[in-house]
Amino acid sequence: MGLLSDPVRRRALARLVLRLNAPLCVLSYVAGIAWFLALVFPPLTQRTYMSENAMGSTMVEEQFAGGDRARAFARDFAAHRKKSGALPVAWLERTMRSVGLEVYTQSFSRKLPFPDETHERYMVSGTNVYGILRAPRAASTESLVLTVPCGSDSTNSQAVGLLLALAAHFRGQIYWAKDIIFLVTEHDLLGTEAWLEAYHDVNVTGMQSSPLQGRAGAIQAAVALELSSDVVTSLDVAVEGLNGQLPNLDLLNLFQTFCQKGGLLCTLQGKLQPQDWTSLDGPLQGLQTLLLMVLRQASGRPHGSHGLFLRYRVEALTLRGINSFRQYKYDLVAVGKALEGMFRKLNHLLERLHQSFFLYLLPALSRFVSIGLYMPAAGFLLLVLGLKALELWMQLHEAEVGLEEPGGAPGPSVPLPPSQGCKHTGPRQGLDGTEAGSPDLPSTAAGLHRAHQLLTGLPAGHHHGARRCACQASWAPDSLCCPAGADKPSSHAPWQPVPVAGASGGATVTGRGLAALPGSAGPGCAGAPHLRCPALPTAVSGPLPLLATFLECALLEVRSACLSWTETPQGPHAASFRGNKRVSVSA
Repeated sequence: MGLLSDPVRRRALARLVLRLNAPLCVLSYVAGIAWFLALVFPPLTQRTYMSENAMGSTMVEEQFAGGDRARAFARDFAAHRKKSGALPVAWLERTMRSVGLEVYTQSFSRKLPFPDETHERYMVSGTNVYGILRAPRAASTESLVLTVPCGSDSTNSQAVGLLLALAAHFRGQIYWAKDIIFLVTEHDLLGTEAWLEAYHDVNVTGMQSSPLQGRAGAIQAAVALELSSDVVTSLDVAVEGLNGQLPNLDLLNLFQTFCQKGGLLCTLQGKLQPQDWTSLDGPLQGLQTLLLMVLRQASGRPHGSHGLFLRYRVEALTLRGINSFRQYKYDLVAVGKALEGMFRKLNHLLERLHQSFFLYLLPALSRFVSIGLYMPAAGFLLLVLGLKALELWMQLHEAEVGLEEPGGAPGPSVPLPPSQGCKHTGPRQGLDGTEAGSPDLPSTAAGLHRAHQLLTGLPAGHHHGARRCACQASWAPDSLCCPAGADKPSSHAPWQPVPVAGASGGATVTGRGLAALPGSAGPGCAGAPHLRCPALPTAVSGPLPLLATFLECALLEVRSACLSWTETPQGPHAASFRGNKRVSVSA
């Protein structure tokens, strides 16, 4: 605290920061970039591990074998959708009831602030269909969600077929302790948001929707499924949600574990996992995946319908089936077994997922970077902004200090004794009527012009300048007063103009007026050398010279008052000061 309270040390610190600001900014920026690039190397990246005890083991036997049934459902769904041109709601209701689910629908509409790119429409309306599989061994207090988004231009028929096949398979099992909701939404994210708002009884987007007729328990986790063909070469996982939110890392570890168990090829950001982290190729590939994840999070938009579940504290992710040129081919049975294993492990949860990380970066599915390791890189980059802001603040502070201090060395101060010829018992005032108690002014700003000499249209003795000269103020020195024999301003007739000073080099007075100005060659005293100034010009045009004269006169009178009050007064009127008040004592 002494460094900040001591002005000398504070100024030294400010000069040091100003001098080293640019090198510190460059060093901080380079350190932040270097730290970020080093995140993909094994000393900073760690292997993933399961933190939740209920999901630590994958010793479950997947029994799903409904691949043919799933393909049949997919063909029927695609045919009815093509025939109706929209989501076949009636067919979905009938099919879900046939497999033993409680089926409900929800209609919604949303007025867009701008038309969509496909149909140029402002109002979008649709219907969501969902079925609930009640848990036979527990009360309906908790639930899981398997959702399939269906857009206007997306071919997600295989995902709907697999959802219906899984619902038929799950209906025949007796070990479920949580309700399972099978949800098919229309218009992708709009339908998902409408259903989530109605399920949680909130309205944060202005969506108009009908209330839900059937509900299950609190949603613990959700999985969104997107498949474009009957066979897939890999399953790509999307984790980025709304505003960069991420699901709990245990849910991602669960997906990666069952993919390894079933032999499925899983990818992240569309890239395979590096196999060799000891060479340079593995970290470089991990760096590409890490940068893609950071860019997706920075966009702020959800990369899948799972991103809307994260807003409601529901851990979710999106699985996308990719059919590429790779030689590995998997059918819907392999994908269904992986989903069955995930839901069976989530069925064992006793509480929400909370033990693992919520803030992390992923160079690969098998490795992660925790928040404690990547925050120093962000701190170094943000330090550059702090240093530049500190530099600007110190520059402004130095400028303010420079304005308060005088620009040049002041001249010698000459004491000005009070006059003996005028009684002045009140506080001395300047031109503005305020008490003259300001500190000493620099001599470079001192001028001895009197503003009333320019006011030729005002009567003598009726303006402030004339009254001050008529009174022979006690703070004006004798050498600056009117000489003997000169006319007094008080001798002017009322409502007569005050004469103006003559040309430069001397002050002449026409008629009855002020005899001389300080620094003139007339009969008046020359005055102090550092207070001399040229006489007023004969002709002054415009308001600016008049304003400048007023300001000079005010500054001079304040300075003269300060100089006279600092000296011990001698004469019949001695001034004594008590505190900040001036008391006049008659001799």
